[in-house]
Amino acid sequence: MDRIDRINRSGRKRNSLTPRSTLFPCPSCQRDIDLGERGINGLFRNFTLETIVERYRQAARAAIAIMCDFCKPPPQESTKSCMDCSASYCNECFKIHHPWGTVKAQHEYVGPTTNFRPKILMCPEHEMERVNMYCEICRRPVCHLCKLGGGHANHRVTTMSTAYKTLKEKLSKDIEYLISKECQVKAHITQLDLLLKETECNSERAKQEASQSFEKLYCVLEEKKSAALRAIETSKNIRLEKLQTQVEEYQGLLENNGLVGYAQEVLKETDPSCFVQTAKQLHVRIQKATESLKSFRPAAETTFEDFVVDTAKQEDILGDLSFHSNGLGIPEINEEQSRMYNKTLISWECSGKTDSADIYVLEYHKLNKEEESVTWQKTEVCGKSKVLSDLDDDSSYAFRVRAYKGSICSPWSREVIMRTPPAPVFSFLFDDKCGYNNEHLQLNPRRTSVESRAGFPLLLGSERLQVGCFTTLDYIIGDTGIAKGKHFWAFNVEAYSYLVKVGVVPSSKIQKLFHNTSDVISPRYEQDSGHDSGSEDTFFDSSQPCTLVTLGMKKFFIPATPAAPKDPASRILPLPSCLGVCLDCDRGRVGFYDAGRMKCLYECEVDCSGLMYPAFALMGGAAVHLEEAVTAEDREYHDDI
Repeated sequence: MDRIDRINRSGRKRNSLTPRSTLFPCPSCQRDIDLGERGINGLFRNFTLETIVERYRQAARAAIAIMCDFCKPPPQESTKSCMDCSASYCNECFKIHHPWGTVKAQHEYVGPTTNFRPKILMCPEHEMERVNMYCEICRRPVCHLCKLGGGHANHRVTTMSTAYKTLKEKLSKDIEYLISKECQVKAHITQLDLLLKETECNSERAKQEASQSFEKLYCVLEEKKSAALRAIETSKNIRLEKLQTQVEEYQGLLENNGLVGYAQEVLKETDPSCFVQTAKQLHVRIQKATESLKSFRPAAETTFEDFVVDTAKQEDILGDLSFHSNGLGIPEINEEQSRMYNKTLISWECSGKTDSADIYVLEYHKLNKEEESVTWQKTEVCGKSKVLSDLDDDSSYAFRVRAYKGSICSPWSREVIMRTPPAPVFSFLFDDKCGYNNEHLQLNPRRTSVESRAGFPLLLGSERLQVGCFTTLDYIIGDTGIAKGKHFWAFNVEAYSYLVKVGVVPSSKIQKLFHNTSDVISPRYEQDSGHDSGSEDTFFDSSQPCTLVTLGMKKFFIPATPAAPKDPASRILPLPSCLGVCLDCDRGRVGFYDAGRMKCLYECEVDCSGLMYPAFALMGGAAVHLEEAVTAEDREYHDDI
């Protein structure tokens, strides 16, 4: 069976019913090739590779001359080789064998060489046919017989000249691309060299820490071993002493030794008074010795069963000891809890059951197509979030995080790409003085949220429905104006909001905004009210004193401008969870963004001749909440890890 396996692994198969065949992977396409009975004769010759090899061979043996094949001895050094005759000639022999005016004078000749390849590439399956087509399926040259009735009958083929031109262009472009990326390749090599050194250093540090861990275990075991051996030695000495004493006692019971011998001498006493004085105490001692003989018991145990060390539990623990038993989970960045606003908050969670990490390392880099190499910036974090304040505006960044416990680290988390706001964040609060209508609008104490009261004023105004009009919008602006530069702010609109307009208003038109002579405005003449009345185009830029877009009913309505799509449905987008406004006073442009993805939804021109204020308008049940700035303490906490 082993012999059969070796034969199969080597690619050779032979039995009594099938002819011998050889399988091996093609070095170009990696497909298994069966040479069959023709062997290597069934393969194309790679003339290009042969030419390259011969070119380097000639360079290697430049000092060794190729001699003429037709000179009489001694032969002369050849000066050229004929590819048609497959022979090398000196100048005189070449003139003799290739005279002017003959067919041989038209032969192709090159410098002295020993590599004579055929001028025409022949088909290996049809030896008398030259290849003149290229199979795009098999990616190999074929002849017309292969296409007509061979293995390429149903394949898509092209002419050899077309294939030559196409493949040469692709190869040239690929080579040019690789050459243009030489600096990038060198940078990658430099980075890999640094990684090699870092790997060496980290592995040595990991070895040292692992050795220290095991040394601690060794020390604990040595202490336990010494204590156990001392206890056994002490118990042994006590037992030996007891047994030795017992031996001496029993030796005294022997004749002519100890107690018996002493008693025999006492019996020789003839004086009664002296005998009685000694015999009483002696009799007590003999009685005790007699009783000990009747109930003999060793003074100490010989076994040390109480000193057996049970290490079964410790052996199981040590058996499970490995680098993967530390419970270190792979952290994952939480995109919902992460924010990019005035600062960047990156928050993550650990997928492991227990969070035993000592520290986390957060890495990030700016996505820049012009940079040849990627340089990750890293920061160490003790908690599960980090606030960054050094990121560029209007840029995309990639983030990843990993956990560390000693020298052990988890794999990197999945990379998360987030984009910063298109401009510095502009901070303001809602203005509760300029035109603020406290009967219709309600501000929270911090002036970061405004809500319209759809109560009695709206019910009273509903009588005007009989004449086709609604109550006016209630406007509110920011308490700080913008004179120049580029600024961005974001806010949230409650999903239940019926109608909200957001944008900017110049200081010159604030009076007109809050002191409109008409107390009713028909929605047919509201700039992009969301109603497809067909009259928004006529009143564009004339119905309102400020630049606003309309939100409501969980929708974002792109204003009906001449450049906007004519189909109303194409101008209605889902309302983002967070909306942003970017005002560029220098360019006179205002853009409205999906602040979650920092994607521009709509942009238009705006007159920035004076101070520009953020403007909001509400009607019916609606609420707007300004996005709160990210602070240094925001979500940055420390766990007991």
